[in-house]
Amino acid sequence: MRQATAMANATGLVAGYALDALLGDPRRWHPVAGFGRAAGALERRVYRPDRAAGVVFTALAVGAPVLLGAAAARVTRRHPVARAALVAAGTWTVLGGRTLRHESRVMARALRRADLPAARARLGHLCGRDPATLDEPELARATVESVAENTSDAVVAPLVWGAVAGLPGLLGYRAANTLDAMVGHRSPRYARFGTPAARLDDLVNLVPSRLTGLLTVAVAPVAHGNRAAAWHVWRRDRADHPSPNAGQCEAAMAGALGVRLGGRNVYFGRSETRPFLGDGPRPEARHLKRAARVSGAVGLAALGLAALYPVTVGRLVGAAGRAALRTVAGSRAVAVAGASSAGSVAGRGSGR
Repeated sequence: MRQATAMANATGLVAGYALDALLGDPRRWHPVAGFGRAAGALERRVYRPDRAAGVVFTALAVGAPVLLGAAAARVTRRHPVARAALVAAGTWTVLGGRTLRHESRVMARALRRADLPAARARLGHLCGRDPATLDEPELARATVESVAENTSDAVVAPLVWGAVAGLPGLLGYRAANTLDAMVGHRSPRYARFGTPAARLDDLVNLVPSRLTGLLTVAVAPVAHGNRAAAWHVWRRDRADHPSPNAGQCEAAMAGALGVRLGGRNVYFGRSETRPFLGDGPRPEARHLKRAARVSGAVGLAALGLAALYPVTVGRLVGAAGRAALRTVAGSRAVAVAGASSAGSVAGRGSGR
């Protein structure tokens, strides 16, 4: 039964990835959009400008999808076909690889036409920067950086958590990542309230972002990049970024494409200056199709690892965990039996 469940999870991940590759995001009634509306309503009820309220908000908003996924997984534990279908639907819902690559190519076409108004209008589909004054290299840089980071957030990380924790992992990860996008800002309103959501997002992306960096280095040749150069830039520059995770993805992408990322980012109402990542020229329109190609190759590699995990390493981890639990339960049983025996002896002694 456990093997059938593992196979169902793996099959569901592959099927969900295929649905995303073929269909992209649902055009109407997207579950993530619905979650966002529900989280917004919850925020309005519990908001206070302090971290304690942020902890309550984050725990409720992430805990509910995790419990929903756990309940669905329990109901389908003896029904592998139903489990595979649910995991496939969940995977399709939380992935965004096709849309990410599409946006990169749309931006590339606008920049090749020198249509800056169209490119500036499109940037909001990828990131929250103010595009009003951005020229072609800055629009291209924003796109490459967003593709690099979102390859982890929208592809690799959901697959990792789906492989490790099944349906609860898929839904919980997407909830945490969505909350970070909603409230994890350094704005006056969210400076304290949004901190728990931002820290949770940092935590759940620690492993996926590093895996994304490594896979980006590995697939660099698909974009005519050099693995050795990408490895060098990733090792040297990944820790220079203020984010503990984004730098892993962006440094590897900079090395794979042979461009220089980083610089001054202007958002609506604030600006940040980021360290430079990479050694080459600033990105141009021609680099965006290559970035999309790298993102797609990284997604396929991550899918292979995620599909193999439940039927290989995941089974070993599960067996080790069950053995540990049996050992602990056995130790407690011995301890309880010993205490009962000692109490019986003491009782007979007091009777004499």
